Amino acid sequence: MKRFRAGYGRLLEWLVVVLMVVLAVEVTLGVVFRFVGSSLAWYDEVASVLLAWLTFYGAALASVKRAHIGCPEVVEKMPWPVRRGLGIVGQILVIAFFALLGAVGAWILPVLSTDNLVSLPEVSMSVVQSVIPISAALIIVAELTYLVELISARKPPTKVTDLPLTESTQ
Repeated sequence: MKRFRAGYGRLLEWLVVVLMVVLAVEVTLGVVFRFVGSSLAWYDEVASVLLAWLTFYGAALASVKRAHIGCPEVVEKMPWPVRRGLGIVGQILVIAFFALLGAVGAWILPVLSTDNLVSLPEVSMSVVQSVIPISAALIIVAELTYLVELISARKPPTKVTDLPLTESTQ
């Protein structure tokens, strides 16, 4: 499972890096064109979309790396059975939330298919908003890898960073 998660993390890292580069190039082009007096009509709207996509896919990457906010010091003080039980319940709740978010995000896409970007009318809002169900699915995959590890862990770890509740920064 750790090997899968490492490869999955690398894939998401590449996706986030590509989005960052595209966003940087797009904004730079927008600034240059505005400076020479020939503004691009679409660059503001596209930059907003790219930033939203970067945020959602970055959240999936943070999920793989266990980089979201947590309280490992509090968890470490709990007895092993409580840590494990709360970890499993927590993972299930996170997965359920993102399953709901993904389902609602997928449900709304056909509704948005009749709307388009203002500056690029050939781009449907359903394409723009597809980031919600896609990133929800990516986060669920990441969280499932930790849930499987947590369920299969039979003995207490020596420290909290050994538990799949956080990723060690070492």
